[in-house]
Amino acid sequence: MLPLLPGLGILLLFGCQVTAAPSAGTYLCSSSPVNESAVCAPVKRVSQEMLLEVAHGQASPCSLAFGQYACAQSDWLQALPDDFLVSLYTCLSPKPASAVDPEYSVLFFSKYDTKKLIAALTMFSQRFSHVPLSLEWNMIFINGLWEKMLEVPDIDSPPVLSQWIHEGLQPFLVEPKVFACLHAKNLSCETFQMIVAALNGIYSDLPVEEQRNLYAGIKHYLIQDESNQKCYSAAIPGLNSTAWFGNYLGSFLEHATVGDLQLFGDEATLQRFTRDPINIQMISNLTLLRETALYYTSLLTSGLDFPLSSLPDRLVCYLSPSAVSNLSRDDALSLARRITKNCPLNLTHRGITRERAPSSLTAEELQVASSLVRKFEHFPPEILHGLGQAAVGLSISSIENSIRDEDLKASIPALGKVRGWSAEQSSTIINKLLRSGYQIPDGQSLAKLGSLVAGLNSSTLRSLSSEVILEAIKLPEFVEQILPLPSALKMAFVEKLSSSVHHPADLVKYIPDALASYIPKSLLVFGEEKPNIQDLNSKTWTREQAAVFFSDIMKTEPDFSSLSQSVLQGFTCAAANEVEEERFQELAKVMKKKNVKLGEDQLNCLVKMVTLHGIPKDLDSYPKDLLLFLSPSDYAATGSCRQFFANIGEANLDLLQRESSQRKQLLLEALACLRIPGTQVTEENAEVLGRLVCDLGGEYITSSGGNLLKQLRKCDSFLPEQEEAIRSIISSGNTTFGPPAAWSAFTLNELSGLIPVFDHSILQQIPKNALTVWLKNFARDSPLSREELATVVEELRPTRRKRADDCPPGKQITETVLEDDLMPLSYTPEQLRACLKNVSLENHLSQMLTYAFSVEQLAVLKEHLDETYPDGYPESLLYKLGSLISFVTPEDVSKWNIRSADTLAALLINEPTDDQASVIIKRYIDLGNPLNVTALNAIGTRYVCLLNETELKMIDSNSLKLASLNPSACSERTKEILYAKAKSAFSDQQRSPAYYQLIEPYLGGAPAADLKALSKDNVNMNISTFMKLRRDSLMSLTPLEVEGLLGMHLRDLNKWQTTSPIREWVQRQKQSELDKLHVGLTGGTQEGYINLVTPKFQSPSSASLGTVAMAFHLLPALLTSFLMMWVFS
Repeated sequence: MLPLLPGLGILLLFGCQVTAAPSAGTYLCSSSPVNESAVCAPVKRVSQEMLLEVAHGQASPCSLAFGQYACAQSDWLQALPDDFLVSLYTCLSPKPASAVDPEYSVLFFSKYDTKKLIAALTMFSQRFSHVPLSLEWNMIFINGLWEKMLEVPDIDSPPVLSQWIHEGLQPFLVEPKVFACLHAKNLSCETFQMIVAALNGIYSDLPVEEQRNLYAGIKHYLIQDESNQKCYSAAIPGLNSTAWFGNYLGSFLEHATVGDLQLFGDEATLQRFTRDPINIQMISNLTLLRETALYYTSLLTSGLDFPLSSLPDRLVCYLSPSAVSNLSRDDALSLARRITKNCPLNLTHRGITRERAPSSLTAEELQVASSLVRKFEHFPPEILHGLGQAAVGLSISSIENSIRDEDLKASIPALGKVRGWSAEQSSTIINKLLRSGYQIPDGQSLAKLGSLVAGLNSSTLRSLSSEVILEAIKLPEFVEQILPLPSALKMAFVEKLSSSVHHPADLVKYIPDALASYIPKSLLVFGEEKPNIQDLNSKTWTREQAAVFFSDIMKTEPDFSSLSQSVLQGFTCAAANEVEEERFQELAKVMKKKNVKLGEDQLNCLVKMVTLHGIPKDLDSYPKDLLLFLSPSDYAATGSCRQFFANIGEANLDLLQRESSQRKQLLLEALACLRIPGTQVTEENAEVLGRLVCDLGGEYITSSGGNLLKQLRKCDSFLPEQEEAIRSIISSGNTTFGPPAAWSAFTLNELSGLIPVFDHSILQQIPKNALTVWLKNFARDSPLSREELATVVEELRPTRRKRADDCPPGKQITETVLEDDLMPLSYTPEQLRACLKNVSLENHLSQMLTYAFSVEQLAVLKEHLDETYPDGYPESLLYKLGSLISFVTPEDVSKWNIRSADTLAALLINEPTDDQASVIIKRYIDLGNPLNVTALNAIGTRYVCLLNETELKMIDSNSLKLASLNPSACSERTKEILYAKAKSAFSDQQRSPAYYQLIEPYLGGAPAADLKALSKDNVNMNISTFMKLRRDSLMSLTPLEVEGLLGMHLRDLNKWQTTSPIREWVQRQKQSELDKLHVGLTGGTQEGYINLVTPKFQSPSSASLGTVAMAFHLLPALLTSFLMMWVFS
């Protein structure tokens, strides 16, 4: 029995990734027996009375040393209360451990009654289950507990073992490194199996991180090189069970990667394991990593003799196309029904959450669906209904030619439940229905379309009556279909709804949540109407929308905690300024509890108001992002500087510009706080730094080895020196991820944030199979762009290219090839050009352009389209250009017939260059199309500055009222024109608190008179808006008017007073007037002096000669006046 628990020791010893070398701190371990007389000889003896005083609370547990407790008589210790271990640990943990403490631990716990010890450990576990313990004292405590466990009767009984693991050891498992003191001993596979069974019994109660750590220990035991023991041999009785996964991994199989499985056995052995009935039953209840589930399913189904009817329901979602290729029609229908039942589109896996758009399917899922569909030549209603979700595999030609009109109509209920239709499929089905006479007279008819509603075009939707739309959105089954709709359709829905619902409260009430963020801001001004808080809380708003009605909320809702996160993000300084200080503090704390994300300007205001009367002593009660605008000294009354920077590391550091002095100062203070004198950062300190690690220089990355990779992979971008340092660390192989040559697809998934940094030398070391599996199963969920993925694909394509006049054998482009997102791997640009001949891409183009094609391959696709459509692309194709937009020329655009604003939106959403966008917009306008709401939203803030004066004057104020633009970066003239139109558009809201939120983006074009009027309205303009005001308007403002405009932000003038245009404004003011602002502005005009500002004349090209001559004619008089004032002063 004795080898049992030491075996558990090796299991837990390797719960973290450790090497064969002795781990740090193993000197804190000892083995039984302990020579008590020798160990206790130097210890001052303690009396029973002294122990009783501690037991009864008459003396502090800290009054005695650990050795005194350990050397006391056994029966005396039984008087100690059950919470004594908690008190003892609290006394010991701040102290450094001594070499003899591990032996004290063995003595101490050996004297404890077993039942009493379990009770004490239960209390200890309750107190410390989620609190990190001291590593040293963890090791010391578990050293004694381990030896005690060896003495427990029936410890090899699963219930007893489970009790000790669950109630006794759990708090020590938080940091598995404590088990580095336990030595590997000869542990039989039979005994190890019992340990796994005991751990499996508490698996569901363990935190995920602890499950992972324990799995790592199990894995190490099973693959340890020393004994080469994997607990399986077909020739040895007792080790020949093929229920190996169940026996030796249990539920921990959820954390196994494909690479792990391949370490446990060769493919033939693994295949025998997967087919064992016990393993199949276990797998039915587990959620495997996606990569593992695919591999496991492949092993299970790779033989022709395995019936798919025996495949667990959970695994039908991971079938490969080859596994379903030989099914009969009846079997295909049966499998299709199981897929429909068991495979939702959003699957969560251990370690990976597959958060895909409901309209998105993997290439393999599409191929399986297509394989099932190809079993049938015609599709009557009963077949379409039976196919269920697999109907997503219908090709465009099958929809058009193999489904009769009447059958299509009869199958609408079934087809409307299918998720993942491509835009081409849904539009083909809808167009075929409409051509056959399908009518949408009411909301029920529209709702019956289900997921097919995405196939409606905007013009068809706008042709429906508002009553039809209003009726449909009241039906829950229809509302479910709105989320995956394209933006153009969502905006069309809102347009129809808002035209029939005339009160903001009613619009908010009826609008589905998926459409709420598309409501124009101007339609959310409640005015005299009281908003319904419950309706507002139930919807998801943008920050700009919520800001419009935030003032109304502040006036009507006394309980801030009842407001949703989405509503609270609309916080405005003006609205909050009307609230009493105590109520404001309450509001700020509610924002913390609800994890409200605010913008930089909002936080600037929030920090000013929170600290108006001094720094609060409970800063942890306020939003973490607030700390970005404070310093460690401000936080001193709340906690330590380490705690301050731990919070900073979790804050949204992107609120501060990367190169800003504020962000640089935070990093310097963090390094000083953590006492990092050189450039080497430990993993522990990296955890504290969090996102600040992204700002560390290359020398820190190089010196710290792999300690920073966990944090670096979360960074959005890197400087060249950082990239070079990351490549150096990765290439060395001295990280927990190992050398690139040993990586698996799962490793790549963990490092996906760093893949754009990898160069050719790193990518070529990674096993090609790992790259392929990663591209196939993980790339879609990675943060990498299509262009970055194309770099990886380049590494997998053959380097030698042969001229291909004809398509090589086996390279013909079929429907299956077009549906494969790994298609770029299979073709060089030359092969792609040759094989595309006589292939129509239109029905697959949208999907294909999500694939990781290289620039050269994309150029071939564009060339193919040009050859197919020499007179210009049809308008239907313009919606699908995607990444091909970068190859578009002005000559191409001149051939396009852009007939609607929806088409314009579809083109501009691809983010063409400014030159391309300008040509596209001009073509749209030249064809007589209006700059309506849809067009303006398509042009957006990014391209609005490209419009010339003639085009700007075409904009109708009513359209601008419903659009979302910010022309603050445009020319002065553009801003002036748009401000005048915006002022007219929002004129009916001028007396509303929301008016400022509506007009604010356009204020860069406002004349001085309008700004002077705004200065009386408590608008609390932020400094960034103030600095973008029209220069002549700003210069006309008095200090008092500026104070009225800025409100809470007035003190920001001091910070920016040396920056234009604030510097020039200050120089124009009397210093005495500036002093009245009490914000420390200097540089104004002193009393008795005149501040002569050099006149700025128009250039001769834009001013008449008479104007210039008049200016010079007046100059002598101005100089004379100046000299006379100087003499008399």
